[in-house]
Amino acid sequence: MPQISSRSGADKWRFAQLGGFDQVELKRTSDLLALPELDQKLWAALSCPTHGLFFDQNTLDLLDSDHDGRIRAHEVTAAVSWACRVLKNPADLVQQKPVLPLAAINDQDPEGKQLLASAKEILKNLGKADATEIGSDDLADMAKIFADTRFNGDGVIPAKAAADAAGSELIEQIMACCGEVADRCGDPGINLEKIELFFKDAASYHEWWQHCAAEALRIRKQIADTEAAAALLDKLKPKIDDFFTRCQLAEFDAGAAALLNPADSRYEQLAGTDLSAANAELAQLPLAAIAAGAALPLSAGLNPAWREAVGQFKTQIVQPLLGELESLSYAQWQDVSGLFADYQAWLQQKPTTVVDSLGPERIKFLLESGAQATLAALVEQDLALKAEAEAIDSVVRLQHYYRDLYTLLNNFVSFRDFYCPQPHAIFQAGTLYLDGRSCQLCVKVEDIGQHSKLAELSKIFLAYCECRRAGENGSLTIVAAFTDGDSDNLRVGRNGVFYDRNGLDWDATIVKIIENPISIHEAFWAPYKRVGRMVNEQLEKSASARDKAAHEGAFKDVAEAGTQAEQGKAPPAPFDVAKFAGIFAAIGLAIGAIGTALAAVVSGFMALLWWQMPLAIVGVLLAISGPSMFIAWLKLRQRNLAPLLDACGWAVNAKAYINIPFGHLLTDVAKLPKDAERQLADPFGEKKSPWPSVLLLLALLAGAAFAWHKGYIGPKPETPPAAAEAQTKAEPANTEPATPAPAKPADTKK
Repeated sequence: MPQISSRSGADKWRFAQLGGFDQVELKRTSDLLALPELDQKLWAALSCPTHGLFFDQNTLDLLDSDHDGRIRAHEVTAAVSWACRVLKNPADLVQQKPVLPLAAINDQDPEGKQLLASAKEILKNLGKADATEIGSDDLADMAKIFADTRFNGDGVIPAKAAADAAGSELIEQIMACCGEVADRCGDPGINLEKIELFFKDAASYHEWWQHCAAEALRIRKQIADTEAAAALLDKLKPKIDDFFTRCQLAEFDAGAAALLNPADSRYEQLAGTDLSAANAELAQLPLAAIAAGAALPLSAGLNPAWREAVGQFKTQIVQPLLGELESLSYAQWQDVSGLFADYQAWLQQKPTTVVDSLGPERIKFLLESGAQATLAALVEQDLALKAEAEAIDSVVRLQHYYRDLYTLLNNFVSFRDFYCPQPHAIFQAGTLYLDGRSCQLCVKVEDIGQHSKLAELSKIFLAYCECRRAGENGSLTIVAAFTDGDSDNLRVGRNGVFYDRNGLDWDATIVKIIENPISIHEAFWAPYKRVGRMVNEQLEKSASARDKAAHEGAFKDVAEAGTQAEQGKAPPAPFDVAKFAGIFAAIGLAIGAIGTALAAVVSGFMALLWWQMPLAIVGVLLAISGPSMFIAWLKLRQRNLAPLLDACGWAVNAKAYINIPFGHLLTDVAKLPKDAERQLADPFGEKKSPWPSVLLLLALLAGAAFAWHKGYIGPKPETPPAAAEAQTKAEPANTEPATPAPAKPADTKK
């Protein structure tokens, strides 16, 4: 593993604390040159996928040297080292210019010198010989670059590379048989591998065609389309064998002929249906009438279901081999079958090739004409330009690196493009507008189920959205991070609008949510909202149950009253209040206890000094909301970008935290402009009733009166002097008399 190099003086590594970890700064030439020496443990990421990023796909493909769909650290360092070698000043990469100045190429390096010559040749072919810079538009159309030559050095020859029409026709035939390969310019063509496959199969086919038995050769010469005739014979052979076997059995036993022909009952069944030559039941009957020693008729007296096939058998097989016949005897059938048996044996030896459609004559001509050597020579001519073509590829590579490589470094070696006042990292897919907020941290997702398993470890509130756009065949799936505001109105099914990095708008619908704290403010009110929702749900359930019970009870009472009236019974006794006196007394005691408890709380609160009252209120609020706020604070400090990207195929190497201030930046909550004017008079607002204010004022007055009565507020009453003196005199009387000290014994004189 490469370690940090010892760099002295002004060339020392520089790091910045962003997102909770140290990120290297790559702004100087010395930083870029020493990047391969930087310890990879200090890199922000070690690998990333080549898809799902807002980054030039051609540049990603050029960086992916092993074409495995991933970009790894060693591929990044190789690209940086190569670009620094072929550029005069590697610091030019920091500028990220869209065009490559020819003066920036290092002509002191052998490869750089060849690059410069290739770039000038490209501009010359494009009619820009005096140009001093080359851009992606100049390199986009390879056909123009290679306009003056049939070859482009990739070993693939299109039809236009042939010297004549016959060669072009052969290349087209090889592409039709073996498939095509796109050349550097995008034209379809063939390479040496396709040529060798084609002529190898052609030789195998020709060898099989030449080794043919005498009987098979006779059939092949007498019958024009032998393969079609053989297929027809395979189709008819079971039915013809069945016919002659039945006739032989009738000859063996004359009484069996009637039984071997179809019974009258079968014809009766067929008579009740719509018949046609394609009827399956009709096809099961014999080819013709069964009789002892009978021959197979070839024209009249045939089963309608087989008449057409037997007619083809007569014209394609019987007439070429036996001449004009109206019927076929068993011996003649045996001769035909024997001839085709040899042909079938030869046909089964036919190799599987890609050249069957060309026919034996065309294949023989190609093998004898030396076409393979001609095509191989064209491939060699094309490969002779390989060095020049690779130099052109290097020009394309350098132009893409000159424009895009520094952007990749700031999204791979460090995440500086993400941790900035206007985050625009390559993994950000766009901005989601939903619920009065805009979320800038949106990432493309392929599989929601797989992604959410790892993404939930990020501790971020995530909303997976399906995005659709008119005129687009497919949909787009994203995951958006909500890092500010609250989650009260974020529910599955809510709709918003997603703007991708190209400015296109998509209709977005939430399909899945991973819940986590969004803000401290939300956590403060969370306990009260939960209690409110619980109380509301219980009240709704209770009201619904009581309403249902009332309806059922009313219908039941009506039904019972009607039944009793019909039976002549007396109605039930009226409600007796005396029987429920105990219940009412218990309810009264409960209400009194609750009132006493409330009075004790109010009395204790009013007994506090004025400056202690706000502290008590704050203490109660903290006791209720404090645990929720503390848990939210811990989780908000643990919000990590790494699991979110790892679930997309990244290998994030650092703990990229999203703290509370940065979360405010990623999710912008709706707020009015600073210079906006507000009209608070709402003509459609609900008219407020004065009674809540009146009741609140009466409650405050009652509380103040109670506090005045108890002496919690107001002036303290002064004690009269006489009463104070009487109280002072009364205090000794109320005290217990002191215990006298024990007497001291007298001295005795001796």
